Amino acid sequence: MQKPDPICPLCDRPIPPDVRQSLHHLTPKLKGGKGGPTVLLHHICHKEIHARFSGAELARGYATVEALRADPGIAKFLAWVQKRPPGFQSRTPGGRRKR
Repeated sequence: MQKPDPICPLCDRPIPPDVRQSLHHLTPKLKGGKGGPTVLLHHICHKEIHARFSGAELARGYATVEALRADPGIAKFLAWVQKRPPGFQSRTPGGRRKR
């Protein structure tokens, strides 16, 4: 029997094996998260996190999936991406953080 596809904890959509995916360190490696907890995400979801937040911001206030989902910008992205099929790829939508 085939195992079910993993579910992206950010957008709650399945991650089929043929879809781009990546591991996200909940605490960035450069901020002490090397060897720490990771979550498997759709590549587009992972890109959105890093487009919105710096490593310092992620370490300070977004080291859990719940904290990420509570951010208004991420919530808007999730409402948008949840309407797309699991294999959907595009440029990362939404506003960008100032560098």
